[in-house]
This record gives sequence, structure tokens and C-alpha cells, in this order.
Amino acid sequence: MWPDLIKKAKEGGLNAIETYIFWNVHEPLYRQYDFSGNLDFIRFIRVVQDYGLYAILRIGPYVCAEWNYGGFPVWLHNMPNMTFRTNNKVFEEEMKTFTTLIIEMVRKEHLFASQGGPIILSQLENEYGNVKSKYGNDGKEYINWCADLAESYKVGVPWIMCQEWDAPEGMINTCNGYYCDQFYPNHGMPKMWTENWTGWFKNWGSKYPRRTAEDLAFAVARFFQYGGTLQNYYMYHGGTNFGRTSGGPYIATSYDYDAPLDEYGNLNQPKWGHLKNLHTLLRSMEETLTNGFSSNIEYGNMLTVTSYEHRGDRVCFFGNANETNDATFDFEGATYTVPAWSVSILPDCYTEVYNTARVNAQTSVMVKLRNGADAFREPYNLQWTWRAEKFEHVKDDDAKKGYLQFDGLLDQKFVSNDTSDYVWYMTSVDIDHNDPAWREEVTLKVHTKGHILHVFLNGKHVGSQAAKDGHWTFDFLTKFRMKNGKNALSLLSVTNGLQNYGAFFDKEQHGILGPVKLIGGDNQVKHLDEHGWTYKVDLNGIGKGLYMKDTRYNRNWKVENLPTNRMFVWYKTTFKAPMGDDPVVLDLLGMGKGIAWVNGFNIGRYWPSYFADDNGCDFKCDYRGKYGSNKCLTGCGESSQRWYHVPRSILNDDNNLLVLFEEFGGNPANVEVQTVTVGKACGNAYEGNKLELSCQGGKIISDVRFASFGDPKGSCGAFHKGHCESPNSLSVVQEACLGKESCTIDASEWTFQPSGCKIPTKSLAIELAC
Repeated sequence: MWPDLIKKAKEGGLNAIETYIFWNVHEPLYRQYDFSGNLDFIRFIRVVQDYGLYAILRIGPYVCAEWNYGGFPVWLHNMPNMTFRTNNKVFEEEMKTFTTLIIEMVRKEHLFASQGGPIILSQLENEYGNVKSKYGNDGKEYINWCADLAESYKVGVPWIMCQEWDAPEGMINTCNGYYCDQFYPNHGMPKMWTENWTGWFKNWGSKYPRRTAEDLAFAVARFFQYGGTLQNYYMYHGGTNFGRTSGGPYIATSYDYDAPLDEYGNLNQPKWGHLKNLHTLLRSMEETLTNGFSSNIEYGNMLTVTSYEHRGDRVCFFGNANETNDATFDFEGATYTVPAWSVSILPDCYTEVYNTARVNAQTSVMVKLRNGADAFREPYNLQWTWRAEKFEHVKDDDAKKGYLQFDGLLDQKFVSNDTSDYVWYMTSVDIDHNDPAWREEVTLKVHTKGHILHVFLNGKHVGSQAAKDGHWTFDFLTKFRMKNGKNALSLLSVTNGLQNYGAFFDKEQHGILGPVKLIGGDNQVKHLDEHGWTYKVDLNGIGKGLYMKDTRYNRNWKVENLPTNRMFVWYKTTFKAPMGDDPVVLDLLGMGKGIAWVNGFNIGRYWPSYFADDNGCDFKCDYRGKYGSNKCLTGCGESSQRWYHVPRSILNDDNNLLVLFEEFGGNPANVEVQTVTVGKACGNAYEGNKLELSCQGGKIISDVRFASFGDPKGSCGAFHKGHCESPNSLSVVQEACLGKESCTIDASEWTFQPSGCKIPTKSLAIELAC
């Protein structure tokens, strides 16, 4: 997907691409490196260079990014005397080793700008200023050590440190956030914004975060109005947390982030188009903005006019930060109106060319189509086979199998080294029914931070519990009867992404911490914390590679009696790749929780049964006023993630293998393979602007459902005519657009001929079907 994504980014007006370097995927095990496939960051930077763009390399190696463990490998935590991100010699030595490896790989390929390459900035550490005070003097010494290390590489490009308010001399402090217009760096450095948050990430059980195109453009324009030199979006394309890369815990597999390019690589319209128009204008004024002298005129009521002048050229920004009131005022003999919470840009200080609140871009209504729902292929149902996952319990030969055995409870990170979400804690308990306390039902109490817990007694499931509402520590309680003699107690602890943010987050324990105890009659207690425990990492089916085509364990799949709503089941089917090149998704509504693979590629964790609550959505979504992650939410009462991205690059034309491990219980009969495409395209344009409209995936514009030039009302899907309209509006748009993949309409009297009615400003509204 890299070339297509980078091409769309360039077409959207970008001229640089930032990327993190993720330590835990490049060195998943100590000194075992992986830079293959989509981990080949050198190739990624080469593709950026091929498209004529700059690159910004954020090495970290702490990245946060809602990424598992913040990008750190868990083996690092398991080293003796280790503390992350502080004046700790063990940590600093390992960080230096990895950072040096990355620097030398880049230098060898001549990718720094000083060598003629595209990399113009590098970063070491990440948002350390947010937590540094927690580390005291050791934190100050550590960040100075980071600066010295960065300078020692002599790469010939500047080093940045985001959110580092007192960055050491030589480092450029940069801003991250929703708004950075009032940020000013120290040491007289250039004003840079490394992360303009285009939306927000999604948790399991959360609603859909949305940030309007108007507000995002307002933030960008304000930043450059007040002297900004570099602004980067986080995210411009968010993508997908494939495999086990999502952190949190409980961060979803989707990382759409309401970015200008959506999770699947589609244009998120109107955000992409509205920003494209802004980028094009800003870059046309680059010389004046970066070299000119600026001056501000305060008009009161949060209205500011900023002008730049350089070699006779002038640029003006009219910024109205009032959340409710439009501003009408005189400037140099002319009268202007700036809507509330918007910025107007006048590249000659006379003619308004762009206003952040006036969107002149397509709005795409995306639809999902069932595989086969086209003229060339009949829809078909998936045919499933299945097999059960084995429940583990203590066996006499576990030591011979190499299972870890220990008298006590261990941190799950230590046991698994983060090679799996699943760790079995197994022990045996002797019960004497001659003792009255153990003849009847007993209560098991387990204190855990494993996120999810499944409990089995003598090979039978006796209960499960998942953490909810951000409380990752919980107590599991259940009652059962135990047999006389030896009883096998198996606890399956399941993590759902390791913590990725906060001071000392590396010290956070995961798994079954204890106490674990049995409570019998007369409140007699058997404490099991110091019992002999046997630990097994992963599920039997994952270990056998049941998700792969060529595993030797492919026998014993059953066709008959397909189970539904049963936990610990493997499901398998095959499907043909949808025709065309629209993105492919799995609709997993009806499944519980688990993992999905296509052709052996881990699509990620799925959990469509986790629904958002019914309250808190904002269907009106006023763009005016400061944005936060709880503003403009949608998806109340819906599955927090129903659709799961399947990259086309992993698909064959026919015979694609889909395997699901279902942990909680669901119905695979409801699973569908679908494509995502533009169903209808709408657009508004103010007079004097051009409106670009397009379908995608080779589809053509099949119908013009609405077209009006004058004063049309309503919004996409609910347009209606106003009292003023050019009579040939529909015919002009039909002639320009029908039967084409894209069209451009000039919203002007010249195009639509005079309407005969007099209104101050006319506009164009169109709705097309693809």
C-alpha cells in the first residue's frame, strides 16, 4: 500500500512524511533483528524519496503511538536492574545499541539530507516532557544524555524533541496536540508542530471519535498565521493495528484516527480535499511566510489580522477565534466577514481565497458491498469447518516438555516475553472430603491484571471475566464442587495490549498477581499463591499453526454440527478475492472475541461483541470551539469495531484461507467478505471555487441526484432547492459528470448562466451516485 498512500498524500498537498521506528518489531527477541517485508523502513523511506517528498525520522525508540508497550520489546524489561527512560545504564546501553544500528543503516543508504537523501529531521525520545518530572533528577540527566547521543552521530540534519519544554541546547522542542498556534519553542528555534491530532484513537467499547474538516483546517491556518514553519498530521493515514501491535490496553485493531486517508487508504472526504486546498495555498506563499516580516492588528472579540511582507509581496490571515460570533470589519478600505472559529487567507491581502469554515470539497458517503454483489459474480455464503481448542491442565510430563514451573505467581510479561496474548497458569489442589470444609461448594477468588481470565477445573470451563471500563485489575469469583483427591485448576490469562504510556509504565505488572485462594466451609482458606504452578505460553492451535495453509496439523477439521456461541473454537473457510481494487474488509458482527488470519497473515484481534454505550454521541457536531476526544462522537450503542481490514496485497484471486479463533463464542454464519467504496459523492462549493467530484475503484458516475447553483439548502443526502437557482443547474452537471470517473465544476455565473435573482453569495450543491 505504501506507493498508493504516499501518492495520495502528495496529491493532498503534503511534501514530507514522518515515520516512527518500532523497536519491538525490529528486535522482537534479543539481538534477533527483522527488517523484512513491511518492516523494511529503508524501503519505505526510498518510496517517500521516489515520490519527491521529504522524510522525518522519529527513532524514539520510545514511540507511544498506542502501540504495544510503547514500542519497547518486553525482553528489555526482563533484563536485570532495568528501568526504562531514565538515567539507568542498562537501559541506556541497550537504547544506544539499537539507535546506533538504525542510524548506521540510514547513513549507509545515504538517506540523510546532508548526504543527498530525503531525511530532513530526526528525533530521539518522544514526549518525554510529559513525564520527566516523575523521574526527578535522573530524568534531567537522561534527556541530556539523549541529546549528547543524538549530537554524537553527526548526521548533518537537525534533531527534534517533541513536548520537551526545556530541550537541551541544540535540540528543537516541538509541539504535539490539537492546537499549537500559541506554542513557541525555546532557544529561538523554528516553530514546529510534530503532531496535529486529526481525530483520536479508538478503544474496545468506545464510540467513534471524529474531528471536523473545518476545525482541523482552522488549527492549521492559525498555526501558520502565528509563525509556524512545519506542521505534521498525526495521523494523515492511521491504518490498522495488525497482529498484536495495538497497545493500551484495550486499544482496538482499527487505527483509523479519522485521518485524511482512512484506515483502508480511501480519501476521507471532505477532510482530505479541504486540507488539500489549504496546503496548496500555503505552499504557494511559502517564501513570504518563511522570510517575511509579520505584524498583528487586534480588532477585539478574538479577531486578529496578521500580515506578512517580503520583497513587495503581502499575505494576510484574518483569524476569528470567537466560538459563536462572526466578525464583520473594515481592512484597508474593504469590508470582510469572517465566520466564527475560522481563518480567512488572502494571498494578496485583498482577495479572500480560502476560509477554513467554508468547505469547497467533496463529501464521500462510503458503503460496504458484499463480496460478489456485482454484475460479474453471484453472492455466495462462506462454507465453514471447525475444530475445538484444547483446554490445558497440569500433567506429569510438563517438565519434560520444557514448561516453566515455579512456586508462586509470575508476571505474564516475564513468562511469555510478549510472544503471545495467552498464558496458562496451572496447578493441582488436593481435596480431602473427610474434611467438612471441602465437601460442598467452594469459592475460588482470583485477583488478576490479565485483562481477561478463563477458569477451568478438571478440564471443564467454570467461568470467564473481562476487564471493563478501564479497570484492568479485577477480582474473579466463582463457586464449584471439587472432587475428592487431586483437582486440576487451570487459569488462562489473556492480555489485550500492553500499556504504552505514562511514567514507569514498564513497571506495570500483567497477568495473575494473586491472591488466588479457595474458600471452603466455615471460611477455611487454601492460599494458592505459593503453590507449585506450571506455565504454558500460547494456545495449542496457534502453536500448531492452524491458521496456516501448509500446517501438518490440518486434519480433524469437522464439517458437520458447526457449533455457535461456543467458546474456544477454531473456524476455517476459503473465499475468492472481490473483483476490482476497492479495499477489502471482514464483517465479523456476530462473532465474540478472538483473532483472525487470512492466508496466514494476522489481521489482528477482533471483538465485535463489545458495544459502545448508548449515551454521549453528538449528531449535530458543531465545529466551532475547541476539539477534544469526547466531542463529535458517533456510534452510540454500536459495535466498537465491526469491520476488519484485509490488505489486498495478501490476497490471491481464488482460494484465500480465512481462519478465526473464537474465544468467547459467536456465529460464523454471519461473517461476510466485503469491499469499501464510495456510494455517493456530494459537494458544496461557494461561488468562485471549483468543485472536484469522483468515484473510486474505476467506478463511474451513474446518476446526478441533485444539482443546484444559487442558494441550495440542506446537507449530503438531504439537499433541497432554495428560493434562488440557475434553471440549467442539473443539465450542466449531468453533461460534465455522467459516465465519468471524475469531474470538475466551476461554481460561477459563467458556468451556470445568470439566475436572475440577486443574493450576496451563490453556492453550488451536488449529489452524485457511483
